[in-house]
Formats: sequence, structure tokens, C-alpha cells
Amino acid sequence: MVKKTRSRKLKKTEKKMLIESSQKLLEKSLSKSQFLLLQLLIWLLQVHKQVRIERLAACLPLPILFESRRRKIQKFLVLKHFNIEEIWMPFIKVMLFPALEKERKLILAIDRTQWKENNIFMSSLIWKKRAIPIYWQSLAKKGASNWSEQKALISPAIKLFKDFSIVIIGDREF
Repeated sequence: MVKKTRSRKLKKTEKKMLIESSQKLLEKSLSKSQFLLLQLLIWLLQVHKQVRIERLAACLPLPILFESRRRKIQKFLVLKHFNIEEIWMPFIKVMLFPALEKERKLILAIDRTQWKENNIFMSSLIWKKRAIPIYWQSLAKKGASNWSEQKALISPAIKLFKDFSIVIIGDREF
């Protein structure tokens, strides 16, 4: 009989610490109104399970016109400091590093996908049978990546996980 192992559930205090530390990180990076809008958007995503801006704008509880709510969301999503380096990478560090303390070797997967007109190049951490996006970029061309693009994608992830041994995997393009 094969015994299934279950991932350790976070204790209530650990969950609270993760929430507080990620909240502090976001409060530092965003203004009060931006942070409030982010909280509202997260709440809407959880309740309505919709990612379309129009749907979120229709449900956003602000006493302004629909078109103003839609523009507010669009402007928020393209904020200069609302980017991978300033928000996502520190967030990954706060959320994952406590759980990764006992890991000796990390596996990073790199892959490129063509999605409609977008050529997306991504590095992900493979951990507990999941791929967690770490860093990504949109390539301004169709087709395969070259060595300089691959190096530019891998470097931030290597820098983030500099205290770990890293194994990088990819398909035959790499």
C-alpha cells in the first residue's frame, strides 16, 4: 500500500505572518488609494472569478461611472512601479523563502509560448508538483528565443535564489 504524503498545512500564526508581511510589502510600494483598489480587485477576483476588466469595473464598489471605474483599473494595472521587479519578486521572496528554507536544490523551468499575438517567455520554480511563475517577459518577435534573451530571463531568478543550488530545465529550444 502506497502512503500518500500531504503537504504541511500552515498554522494560523504562520498564515497571519505571511499575510502581514505581504501586506506591508504592498503598502510600501503603493499609495493608500492604490492599496485599497488592489484589495478591492483581489476581493472581486475571489468573489466573481472573472479577470475581464469590464466585469471587474461593473462590480467595483466605487460611486463613479462605469467608464471611470474601467479606466481606473486600466491605469492601476500599468503603474510604473507595479512591475515584476518591484512587486512580484519581493512578494515571491516574502511568501516562498520561509517554506524553502529546508530545500537544498531548486528546479527552475524555462519555457516560451505563443499566445495569440504575444510571445511570452517565462521562468518558473517547480515546487511541490506546481510551477510558480518567477519572472517573465514578452518578446517583441515571433518564434524561438536566443541566448541573450534566455540569459536576461534566467538572471533575475538566479539572483533571487542565489543562496540555493539551482537546476534549470527546458525543452529542446534551450
